[in-house]
Amino acid sequence: MKTAEIKRRYLAHFEANGHAVVPSAPLPAISDPNLLFVNAGMVQFVPYFLGQQTPPYRRAVSVQKCIRTPDIDEVGKTSRHGTFFQMNGNFSFGDYFKDGAIPLAWDLVTKPVEAGGYGLDPERIWPTVYLDDDEAFQIWRSVGVPAERIVRRGKADNFWSMGIPGPCGPCSELFYDRGPEYGREGGPAVDEDRYMEFWNLVFMQFERGPGTGKEDYPILGELPAKNIDTGMGLERMASILQGVDNLYEIDEVRPILARAAELTGKRYGAHSGHVASESHPDDVRLRVIADHVRTALMLIGDGVTPSNEGRGYVLRRIMRRAIRAVRLLGYQDRALPELLPVARDCMAPSYPELAEDFGRISQYAYAEEDAFLATLRAGTTILDTAIAETKSAGQASISGDKAFQLHDTYGFPIDLTLEIAAEQGLQVDAEGFRRLMADQRSRAKADAQARKTGHTDVSAYRSVLDGGGAVEFTGYTELTRESRVRALLAGGAQVAAAVEGDTIELVLDTTPFYAEGGGQQPDQGLITVGGGQLEVFDVQQPVPGLIVHRAKVLRGEVRAGETGYAEIDVSRRRAISRSHTATHLVHQTMRNFLGESATQAGSLNAPGRLRFDFNTPTGVAPSVLHDVEQQVNEVLLADLEVHAFITTQEEARRIGAMALFGEKYGERVRVVEVGDYARELCGGTHVARSAQLGLVKILSEASVGSGVRRIEALVGMDAFGFLAREHLLVSRLAELFRVPGDQVADRVEQTVTQLRDAEKELEKLRAQLVLGGAAALAAQAKDVRGVAYVGTEAPEGAAGNDVRTLAQEIRGRIDPARPAVVAVAARANGKASLVVAVNQAARGRGLTAKDLVKAAFSGRGGGSDDLAQGGGLPAAEAPNLLATVEKAIADV
Repeated sequence: MKTAEIKRRYLAHFEANGHAVVPSAPLPAISDPNLLFVNAGMVQFVPYFLGQQTPPYRRAVSVQKCIRTPDIDEVGKTSRHGTFFQMNGNFSFGDYFKDGAIPLAWDLVTKPVEAGGYGLDPERIWPTVYLDDDEAFQIWRSVGVPAERIVRRGKADNFWSMGIPGPCGPCSELFYDRGPEYGREGGPAVDEDRYMEFWNLVFMQFERGPGTGKEDYPILGELPAKNIDTGMGLERMASILQGVDNLYEIDEVRPILARAAELTGKRYGAHSGHVASESHPDDVRLRVIADHVRTALMLIGDGVTPSNEGRGYVLRRIMRRAIRAVRLLGYQDRALPELLPVARDCMAPSYPELAEDFGRISQYAYAEEDAFLATLRAGTTILDTAIAETKSAGQASISGDKAFQLHDTYGFPIDLTLEIAAEQGLQVDAEGFRRLMADQRSRAKADAQARKTGHTDVSAYRSVLDGGGAVEFTGYTELTRESRVRALLAGGAQVAAAVEGDTIELVLDTTPFYAEGGGQQPDQGLITVGGGQLEVFDVQQPVPGLIVHRAKVLRGEVRAGETGYAEIDVSRRRAISRSHTATHLVHQTMRNFLGESATQAGSLNAPGRLRFDFNTPTGVAPSVLHDVEQQVNEVLLADLEVHAFITTQEEARRIGAMALFGEKYGERVRVVEVGDYARELCGGTHVARSAQLGLVKILSEASVGSGVRRIEALVGMDAFGFLAREHLLVSRLAELFRVPGDQVADRVEQTVTQLRDAEKELEKLRAQLVLGGAAALAAQAKDVRGVAYVGTEAPEGAAGNDVRTLAQEIRGRIDPARPAVVAVAARANGKASLVVAVNQAARGRGLTAKDLVKAAFSGRGGGSDDLAQGGGLPAAEAPNLLATVEKAIADV
């Protein structure tokens, strides 16, 4: 049975039993700040399980795309684990419990194939239950499982908890007996290689309270609304139903692995067994390729693009590990054009959008491979230098700083640094590297979190949310609002009051203030409470459903529980709304000109200006930008109505509304239309008609990362002001050059060309000046213990190339049979530099340019035996550098 069919049957089975079919959330875990990616089927339902939101259905079923990366370095070493997998899940929110979940699972897995089930042999299925869960034990008995095949297991195996205070409860897992050829008899407690776990039913029966650690959270008692979370590993079920040994042989993976083996001339499966043999590393590498190529396909398909931070960094690392594995197996050409289409064909039956969007996906993937191959060439050269310096210094380990620089600046993987260093008999300070990486990630995470939470403990926000529910946003239809002050927070805790001069966080029951999100900057304004007044300077949503106003008390006293009057800065709101509507128009117009792959990758909607990031592998021609700007302004002139409405996800897709990659949308979504021109899912604020934008002026377009470009533009009066300033500038230049305004650009270009030509002539004259005395200097060479030595300073400000050329010119004018050393010092920008040239006869005496430079710079500097250079000392040190070289010659 194909994997796509296993998925279809799962959804059909539970839909027929009253479950709402919920689409997979995007892989980027946008709504959870603690996760980079969705790593379990329950992630998108967590707010329902924790009681933070009311679920729109009592029963749900999904097939969730998941990624788990903590053990990425272990991928391929076993036959069961990979980075990407799919989790079939069915969920009950206070509806049915054990007596419903167990029969539903048993019915699906044992029902005959012709009746829509999986047709597993009931005699080969072993359920496990928690030690004292007699209820689950008896339900398994009631569906026909004999007592000897129901195994009771302890907390480590059959008790689930989130690791924090909250829901917890016993589990019941299903294992399939693969047969005696896979191991010992006796059930899953004896041999989990033979008995493969494929389904876990979690019964959220109890609640844990606060404690000192994960294992110390006390169970407070049973929850009144018991929830069900079950997960069936799609890949594991596929391996069972397809009769294959491991996950790398199922229909969605095996073709990728087979193509990789074909490309590299290797044979997969040179041994058998669950754990890959160390004597067959080819199998491990082929598994890495198959897993990572499939994972990269799914990530790019969900809008992640390679970068040096966050999710993009994980994708980049996964792709580069796959590319490197291919090269280690001997294939040196571009590999992804051979492998990615195979992965697409494997996954498209379940996710047809991958085939539809493959043009965009492949552009990013192939560009990343090309960039990495260039990185390998450049990084290897830099690493070779680091290895040589480490050896010459008599050290046995490359510093963590150097390894981090290779990774952070050049994108050179640490595992490749480790491998190449080991080949040269050197170690790497991996601990130092990891420490620097951890510091970098901690800073990035803290910066991102601080913007949302202001360093306040999230539990304080959750307490406010639990106490009053979600805050209602009324800002779509009103700019002022009377509302009760639900809570005041300061220093991470709730306070009763705040006085003049205090900076606090304030929560209202309802608010017209827009919280920053979707690229739109927050509202600002005033809140009056009793005799006090606050100036709101920021609005955030630190946890879903809670809008928090950050404000300074301007006068009086503000107390929680009082009624307040909120009024936003109308001018700011309108300016931001114009920018947001303009962003929608720019987005749609870029897609009109560049194709559907030019999707939004980020945005900023600020008063009077916008920043729009979009996915495209190459730059945008100025002529295209001109056409985009013109078309956007034609839409403004058409004065189209801007209309927002709420609908279902399915209806939004049907009418062609654009959804942003990586965003998580609920079943009900808000669509913003600009006439029939642009239609997009959006929660932001907008103008009423397109003509209210006035004017959109594109300022620039540039790269902000691999495959991501950025447009900066002005809107409304800011755009008019910019054009007015430009007009004044052009008029002034026209006056200076004494030409009409439309000829200014040509005259400026002509003048710049003349200046560049003049600079080139000056460069030639300077070079001639520097080299003019080479013959005289060579003739005046000093004899230092039989070595002809010339030590001189170049003219002030001489270019580096001219200094090197002078040193070589002087050396060339000395009899080659005579040992010769030439040292030329130079002063520029307050610093002294030195170039040393040595001829072959001097090298025969044991003199090298590299050693002489290092003698002058206390071990620093670099180059070859015949020509080397160093720099960085104060300019006044130039004479001392020449004297040091002379002394070093005399000491040889």
